[in-house]
Amino acid sequence: MELAKKLRLKIGQILLRKKLEKTIRKARYSDFSQVKKIGIIWDASRVQEFIHLTRFFQKMTENGIEVNVISYFNGKSLPDQYTAIRYLACIKREELTFFYLPMTNDAEQFIKNRFDILIDLNFNELLPLKYLSGLSAASFKVGLSGNDREGKVYDLMIDLKIPETGEFLDQTLHYLQMIHAETEVAH
Repeated sequence: MELAKKLRLKIGQILLRKKLEKTIRKARYSDFSQVKKIGIIWDASRVQEFIHLTRFFQKMTENGIEVNVISYFNGKSLPDQYTAIRYLACIKREELTFFYLPMTNDAEQFIKNRFDILIDLNFNELLPLKYLSGLSAASFKVGLSGNDREGKVYDLMIDLKIPETGEFLDQTLHYLQMIHAETEVAH
């Protein structure tokens, strides 16, 4: 059973890699004051860190920035605090393909959405979330240093010794607010 799961996961990674090779995008970012939409990819198994997403959402909303979060939850039933939250879409295990790729309307819409910034909080490198961040049409992508070994997904990488959602979001805002020039990088 474990061998079959590893094989399916490996095939899913190969399928993602092939899609990424065909993807061409130009990273664009000028100034944080221009940001109107932020997309966040999050591992929903980190239930204790949900409070940091809520605080970030409130802070951005107060600044007139729309925030959408998509997550993956591997458990059998969603924790109560995830249900009925309009800015959070949660993909469950049964909504994955045979090769662990997300194929839901929420996933498709998230990928197509042209967020000004995509923040990837997939610290455990879960394939369904890697799929979303890799194929996202976001203008500028931020992720954890070391999670993009080929250098094809992220435009800015944050290095944290112990990845923690609140600290990562704080560091991301800190560095994004420091950038004040039109940046364009071809991927």
